[in-house]
Amino acid sequence: MSANGPNQTLGFTTISRNVAALAVGVVHTLEAMAGDGRTRTARGNAWEAVCADRARAAQRRELDRLVAELAAARAAARERRDTRDAQPVS
Repeated sequence: MSANGPNQTLGFTTISRNVAALAVGVVHTLEAMAGDGRTRTARGNAWEAVCADRARAAQRRELDRLVAELAAARAAARERRDTRDAQPVS
């Protein structure tokens, strides 16, 4: 029996989330090893939240860029098709 379902795919957002989660894990580890008293602080928590917000914003920007690029390509293809269909057949 496979743990992965038939509709599960590995996409850009999945990879980005995993990279961001790994980065947060590294920050947690380093903070625990090098922090004063080796405990988490409000300052550390705030910085973690800022980093997570920045990562989410970067992902949204990248997704918006990709969607705009795909929409432009689709519009250009539609324009070419309409121009081709409008020309008389000789």
